[in-house]
Amino acid sequence: MNRHVKVLYLITKATWGGAQKYVYDLATNVPKNEFESVVAYGTKGKLAEDLATAGIVTRQLPSLGRDIAVVSDVKSFFEIVRVIRKVKPAVIHLNSSKAAALGALAARIARVPKIIFTVHGWPFGEKRNLLSRMLIWKISWLTALLSHRIVCVSEYDLQIAKRIPFVSRKVIRIYNGIGPMTFGSGDIIRRVFPAGVKITGTIGELTKNKNQMALIEQAKNDIGIYVAIVGEGEDRAMLERKIKEYELEKRVKLFGFMPASDVLRGFDTFSLPSLKEGLPYVLLEAKQAGIPIVANRVGGVGEILDAKDPKEFSLENMVAKTSALYR
Repeated sequence: MNRHVKVLYLITKATWGGAQKYVYDLATNVPKNEFESVVAYGTKGKLAEDLATAGIVTRQLPSLGRDIAVVSDVKSFFEIVRVIRKVKPAVIHLNSSKAAALGALAARIARVPKIIFTVHGWPFGEKRNLLSRMLIWKISWLTALLSHRIVCVSEYDLQIAKRIPFVSRKVIRIYNGIGPMTFGSGDIIRRVFPAGVKITGTIGELTKNKNQMALIEQAKNDIGIYVAIVGEGEDRAMLERKIKEYELEKRVKLFGFMPASDVLRGFDTFSLPSLKEGLPYVLLEAKQAGIPIVANRVGGVGEILDAKDPKEFSLENMVAKTSALYR
């Protein structure tokens, strides 16, 4: 009987967002007769809970956090090395910038046979000062150099990768994919607003990159706009302050985290005001829900909006193409 190929997925935060959904979908859907999935992460959250429910083995790395901090990063590196030596994976699949950078070096030292790095939007594309962007570019480049294959989730990121020295032959584009969804009525959103009003909704982690502030500013300038913001994140307190400052409590609501399938039909228009994206799952979900979409064409957004063949963005396609890299 053939032994299963052990795949170790590494991600910085086991909360919930695009990269987390990607890891969950792969870990739970790769063929179980061929592969054994293990997921290592830093910050615990919904992903860790859902993986445990699905019966996937997980390992927490207590020192692994998103922000750069020399002492904790050194600790994180050694934690990753220890997990690799304990799990003994044939493949390590790296996700999110911090985990990928530390994981690629640790995996090389531990001699993991296959190192795969998925780019969920190149981080040096974020609006930062020039010195920070240069440093992040160099870290991304080193991560790519240390990896055996680089997966870009959009054509946009693939073209960027092809311009990075010495990595163009390693890159492949595999679109994020979703399966068929069942949508709720969306009443959980509509009942909070006056009957008959048109609701603009967005779903995403409350961060600067997701730019929910743009919808709050829009509501400030147009008294006819009602906004539903679904998600949790580090910017929640700031958004709450702005809603109160602009006296928008009756027209702009923060709903916290809710599954997209429960809320999308509660929107008359789905808005994605993001400043940076890889290939957003939530846009695939909104498109499947059949509601009008208004979105900034950043990253792979235009590739979803203009797509003619929905099979390109299927879960089955994503799993099949990624599994082929593990073999």
